[in-house]
Amino acid sequence: MRGVIDFFRIIVLNRRSCIGLIITIFFILMATVGPHIFPLDTKVDYENRYQKPNFEHWLGTDYGGRDVWSQIVHGSQEVLLIGLLAAVVTLIFGAVLGMISGLVGGKLDTVIMMITNLFLTIPSLPVFIILAAFLSIEDPFSFALILSAWSWPGLTRAVRSQVISLKERDFIVICKVMDLGLPHIIFKEIMPNIVSYLAINFIMIMRGAIVGSVAIMMLGLAPYSPTNWGQMLNLAISQTGGIFNPNGYVYVLSPIVCLALFQLGTIFFANGLDEALNPRLRTRGGA
Repeated sequence: MRGVIDFFRIIVLNRRSCIGLIITIFFILMATVGPHIFPLDTKVDYENRYQKPNFEHWLGTDYGGRDVWSQIVHGSQEVLLIGLLAAVVTLIFGAVLGMISGLVGGKLDTVIMMITNLFLTIPSLPVFIILAAFLSIEDPFSFALILSAWSWPGLTRAVRSQVISLKERDFIVICKVMDLGLPHIIFKEIMPNIVSYLAINFIMIMRGAIVGSVAIMMLGLAPYSPTNWGQMLNLAISQTGGIFNPNGYVYVLSPIVCLALFQLGTIFFANGLDEALNPRLRTRGGA
């Protein structure tokens, strides 16, 4: 309990991280509680199309006279879920592979790094688009798997570097002498020392996965989901001509602003995460 209190105290004292935490919580509440508060009405009402923001429609209406705010709220569920699943898969695969590569070394390390470097030389977004075009996306999990397929190499390489700097420490040498095994060294000794680093990378990976999912959806390479932020952009820009209608600018900009605001919130939140999760940095700060 004391650790949780210290964590939030450090985040609150860091102004940028505090702002990031508030923004992040706002989007989490939007995705979890929001759909229960703001019901989605998909009924078309052309008489009220492209209304400007007002008390009844906070962000106005779209080309079909439907409330934009409720679409943003319901779309956040899918967007955040895909990003979360992609970050979890990437973190597990990339971190474990990086730790094994750094600890075992030798030929195994050479092979893993060769494959990792090969993946890193190819831009990720075009690969996401190609994979989405040729593979079947049936649900958020399959979407997340496609996004994580090219997201792990950077994390693997970074974790490997962290492990190499740790594995010559006395406590790791003692574990090897006592023959405690690789799983014990990874999960009991290495993991607690890089948890803050993994947490920051988790947030950054989730941020990148959300951008990737919105881009793929905007290009029409994923199953139709009318409230997904990417699909909203697709409809506004290429399907309904909303981008050419001055009254439709709010509809076009709403998903873009939400995406940018979420990105900003996660970056700000990660700013103080290392200090909040790393006891050594807390001790230095107190000293």
